Amino acid sequence: MGPRAVPRGARRLTPLWHPSDNFGPRRLGVRADMVVLHYTAMEGAEAARDWLCAAESSVSAHYVIGRHGTCWQLVREDMRAWHAGLGAWGSVAEVNSRSIGIEIANTGAEPFPEPQMATLESLLAGILARWNIPPERVIGHSDLALGRKIDPGPRFDWARLARRGLAIHPSPATPGDFHAEARRAGYVFDDTQHATLLAAFRDRFRPGARGPLCDADRALMAGLAARWPAD
Repeated sequence: MGPRAVPRGARRLTPLWHPSDNFGPRRLGVRADMVVLHYTAMEGAEAARDWLCAAESSVSAHYVIGRHGTCWQLVREDMRAWHAGLGAWGSVAEVNSRSIGIEIANTGAEPFPEPQMATLESLLAGILARWNIPPERVIGHSDLALGRKIDPGPRFDWARLARRGLAIHPSPATPGDFHAEARRAGYVFDDTQHATLLAAFRDRFRPGARGPLCDADRALMAGLAARWPAD
């Protein structure tokens, strides 16, 4: 398979280099094959950036994007940043070694402004092309850390990224077993986390949906499981 093409119209992005010491080599020689999106849960992008560079934080990300579209690179893409914690996705139990992490400045209670989203689109387009990552492998922190993390949250515009080929939104399929198909799609959970799974799934694919599990949820999950390579 050849490298992915950068989507037409994507602007060239040159992030500002602001190095963090919180990184290491990717374990077992693996390559990045997914992207994880986060929000910072902080008021200021610079404060979040500096925390991700502080030795005492023991966390980092490859990139931070400010509200006005400024993008800082903290860790080289070929290195392992510390952003996914103990999260898991499909058979991947060590997500940090398999992923590129992007922190987006947002408190979780506000919209993501246009300059910020435009920068994210440019950044993602380049990453997916460089590493030959399909849009199915762009996920949220909430996808891989059910019950622990909710970012990038229900106000994040996943549908916009999907329209630009930088993430996916599944087409409904024949409703099936929601939980079995969630595992096929990549979600890792136990039987005590069904409500948490449904909330995370809806925040991403049916924002604003309420009430018990229904056929609309089952149909979207069936469509997701049919096309999302979790491993």
